[in-house]
Amino acid sequence: MKTGLYFGSFNPVHIGHLAIANYIYEYSHLDEIWFVISPHNPLKQKSSLLADHHRLRLVEIAIGDDQRFRISDIESKLPRPSYTIDTLAHLKEKYPQRQFALIMGSDNLLTINKWKNADILLNSCKIFVYPRKNKGRKPVPDVKSMLRTADIEIVNAPEIEISGTFIRSAIRDGKDLRHFLPPGVWQYIRDMHFYE
Repeated sequence: MKTGLYFGSFNPVHIGHLAIANYIYEYSHLDEIWFVISPHNPLKQKSSLLADHHRLRLVEIAIGDDQRFRISDIESKLPRPSYTIDTLAHLKEKYPQRQFALIMGSDNLLTINKWKNADILLNSCKIFVYPRKNKGRKPVPDVKSMLRTADIEIVNAPEIEISGTFIRSAIRDGKDLRHFLPPGVWQYIRDMHFYE
């Protein structure tokens, strides 16, 4: 079983996340994709991050009964801060029959040298990389050398410029973004008055 791990804060999950997961599933040999809800990215500010259980619920609503996708809250059960290398080791131990791959945006790949044990991570599984706006940034020499031995597949997915930051800011400004989010996700956010 080939399982793609799509890590993210999903704060909130939006149609861009779903489009990327959909594309990678359909244009790769993965058998399933797990949305791995990150409790807090050590490289990001925590200020407007919804509680783990709310973000988990939003992803549950978003994927509904789509059998291609699953949700994992594994990182909320591991010591914090969470690091991808530790989560991956834990998942490999728990599910030895699965072959895990990472799914990440090209912007993350450019800064992977800042990740814990990045060199080991890059050589421990296949990595699917989808395009993100990088504003002409190029990998630093450390990253270039790390990538030489990594099993990376660049996925020609559409570049989606929707971000959680934009959505949170727009909601705070009173904008109606119902078409940027799955309907149930939009309703849940409205009902709970998130990001207002």
